[in-house]
Order: sequence, then C-alpha cells, then structure tokens
Amino acid sequence: MMFDVLSWIFLVAGGIVGVIGGIVMHRMPDFYTRTHAAGITDTLTAALFLLGLAFQAGLTLATFKLFLIFVFIFFTSPTASHSLVNAAMLGGLKPWMKNND
Repeated sequence: MMFDVLSWIFLVAGGIVGVIGGIVMHRMPDFYTRTHAAGITDTLTAALFLLGLAFQAGLTLATFKLFLIFVFIFFTSPTASHSLVNAAMLGGLKPWMKNND
C-alpha cells in the first residue's frame, strides 16, 4: 500500500512538473532559455515518472531496466541540449537582450 501511494505521488509530481515546464518553456523569450527550460524539465519529469514506475514494479528486472533508461536519459538529455545550443551559436543565432531604452 505504501509503495502504491509513493508511486502515485511521483507519477503525479512528474505530470505536474511536465505541464508547468511546458508552460514556462513557451513563456521564455528566446531559443537559448527555452532549450535550458526544456532540458531541465525533460530530465526531471523523466526521473519522476521512472521512479514512480519503479515503485509500481517492485524489485524486479523491470526496475533495473527503468534504472538503465534513467541513466541513458540523464546523460543524453543535457548533451542534446548542449549540442543544440552550440549549433545555434555557431550558426549565428544571437541571444535575446532586453532593451534598456
């Protein structure tokens, strides 16, 4: 019973973080801040979902597979965000600057 409650807490928290992150991402002014918001939210949302699913699965092979998926996402999501931002910088995309006129 306790594992079910913990599982649902993590699954709901992952959903809430994902929705809030999506809203925040659309409110950001430029590509660089949007990429930052998407990378952080993607990693945290995936971690919460996978942790909730691991509590549902118990100590099984599925839990180990979920852990491997988390490790993969933990390393690839920030790397992909960095690569996108680096390509944008090399392509000449300038960061947004607020005019102080």
